[in-house]
Amino acid sequence: MPQRILLIEDDARLAGMVAEYLGEAGYRVAVEPRGGSGIERLAREPFDALVLDLMLPDLSGLEVCRRVRQASALPILMLTARGDPADRIVGLEMGADDYLPKPFEPRELLARLRAILRRGSRGSAGGALRFGRLEIDRDARTVRLDGADKPLTGYQFALLLALSEHAGRVLSREQLMDLVKGEPLEAFDRSIDVHVSRIRAAIEDDPKKPRRILTVRGAGYVFARAQDP
Repeated sequence: MPQRILLIEDDARLAGMVAEYLGEAGYRVAVEPRGGSGIERLAREPFDALVLDLMLPDLSGLEVCRRVRQASALPILMLTARGDPADRIVGLEMGADDYLPKPFEPRELLARLRAILRRGSRGSAGGALRFGRLEIDRDARTVRLDGADKPLTGYQFALLLALSEHAGRVLSREQLMDLVKGEPLEAFDRSIDVHVSRIRAAIEDDPKKPRRILTVRGAGYVFARAQDP
């Protein structure tokens, strides 16, 4: 069955072009021109991913992203005419899985969409990883701390899984990007730092004094084998 994509974009010409291109690639695309109607549609119908414009006539794309992320781990690809790296960081902090500035090549949009969909559905070796009070379930793609679910985006789960499967080993940002995405991200990549910050907020007792994901200055990150007293 074709995967369903919701595109929230108020530029009718661009929305038509994107919908046609993704349709030719085998996806079923629904278009909503406003953030509010897009949120309502997500509540009514199942979708596999959201392509979301940052600048909308009612709600901002950031607000839409925030509301969607509160209720779902749906993969989100954010589009924007702004090129400011600060906007990208805010989008990622709100829970977007990836970010594509306009104007863009349709092929790049398709590649990034496929990447976030793969991260949302890709399986790993089965079973759960347990580190003290923290459990990472590969099959269910869930994270629990003291038995309580800790929602993460598809990208963040894949990043945490990559770190935990290499517990005790320092991984550079480039290595993490390769493990998680399988292809290099654009050179901007404060994105790894932003995602690690959000993971820490979910799984650390004190995100400002992390015990599970440690920063190794000048080298990258390491997932600590021994975490809880």
